[in-house]
Amino acid sequence: MAQKPSIPKGTRDFLPYQVQRRNYIFNTIKSVFEKYGFAPIETPSFELSSTLMGKYGEEGDRLIFRILNSGEKVKKADLKALEENNLPRFANSLSEKALRYDLTVPFARFVVQHQNDLTFPFKRYQIQPVWRADRPQKGRYQEFFQCDADVVGSDSLLFEVDFIQIFDEVLSTLKIPDFSIKINNRKILSGIAEITGEEDKIVTMTVAIDKLDKIGQEGVEKELREKGISEKAIEMIKPLFDLKGNNNEMIGFMRSFLKDSEVGTKGVDELVEVFEKTSLLGLSNAKLEFDVTLARGLNYYTGAIFEVKANGVKMGSICGGGRYDDLTGLFGMKGLSGVGISFGADRIYDVLTELELFPEDISQDLEVLFVNFGDRETAFCMPIVKKLRNNGVNAELYPDNSKLKKQFKYADDRNVRFTAIVGESEVDRGVINFKDMASGEQEELTIDSFYKKFNIA
Repeated sequence: MAQKPSIPKGTRDFLPYQVQRRNYIFNTIKSVFEKYGFAPIETPSFELSSTLMGKYGEEGDRLIFRILNSGEKVKKADLKALEENNLPRFANSLSEKALRYDLTVPFARFVVQHQNDLTFPFKRYQIQPVWRADRPQKGRYQEFFQCDADVVGSDSLLFEVDFIQIFDEVLSTLKIPDFSIKINNRKILSGIAEITGEEDKIVTMTVAIDKLDKIGQEGVEKELREKGISEKAIEMIKPLFDLKGNNNEMIGFMRSFLKDSEVGTKGVDELVEVFEKTSLLGLSNAKLEFDVTLARGLNYYTGAIFEVKANGVKMGSICGGGRYDDLTGLFGMKGLSGVGISFGADRIYDVLTELELFPEDISQDLEVLFVNFGDRETAFCMPIVKKLRNNGVNAELYPDNSKLKKQFKYADDRNVRFTAIVGESEVDRGVINFKDMASGEQEELTIDSFYKKFNIA
């Protein structure tokens, strides 16, 4: 008995209507990116393991899909490392390549590799799939698309302001009714670590703090203790766990809290500048909110950190990003400042589905279907179909002289906008019965009048 076909957990097939909906999201994001001056690039689906490993922190590295060496390279496996139970070294000897975890690190590699061909500041957008060996659950997949925009070669905070505008414009265009842009600054987190005397454990501390909304204050405190953070430091940062008020009040508190930290104060200053410049432009629908617990867990952010959530929907963040001034330094190119954002297209798809926000006509990819009555009628219709196609109208002639019920069911299933009914009588008189499938209205048209319906001369 043949095995029932299936796909790996955390991956999906997409039916035509789903692809059309996804393209609606991609095209919306792409159009806004281009409006703000970003140019498209593409990078390979897999990179050298050395390019990816060590860039996402300990937790991120565990989620990278490794590609097993093939052919003669399998013989290079480090069996001594296996005997010594050095599993990381053994794994590296088995795998020289890995599927990309995100688009940001490959972009940094791209910039360094092609630096002589680029004009700085360089603004790029990229819409491609990424892979993570995460536990599949609602809103979390092992294969999914990211839609990124990044700028490298400038430390101007105007780009942070632009990205806030892009978040707002894209999600407002997609008609998501209620969403929040959370913002923090890594320098503020560094300042917190400094005044608590835990500078050397900044990543450990921020990874734990970032989980506040998932595991609660007790869970964060427990993790901090397990990771070696002192009780004194935990007591000092407790007031931050339930920091409330408007943005100005919370930022004012942080300015006082971090008054003895130069780096923390600089982070507050940067945050204030972003808020002030954003207020000059205004926002359509987004709520811009300071969140001191926002850390995102990745250890390459150095300045602003962004996270966007759709309110009223049980899902994690749908967008994120931040500034990563030293990222290209990992590949030997020092002093190049960068900032970028990413739209989680798959999560946005789920939000639009749950809230029923996709336009009703999004799947009307076939505009006109010609009903098939036989060979003579087919010969009459074929040149008309060709002229429609040549003028940008999606048109199709049903392939067989099947029962009308079957042909109209096909039209309904394909969500066809119009049908053209041409039987023997219509051929004799040179006319077309034109039916609007939504309203049910039907009219008899000459061929010229039929073309005028589609603005064809």
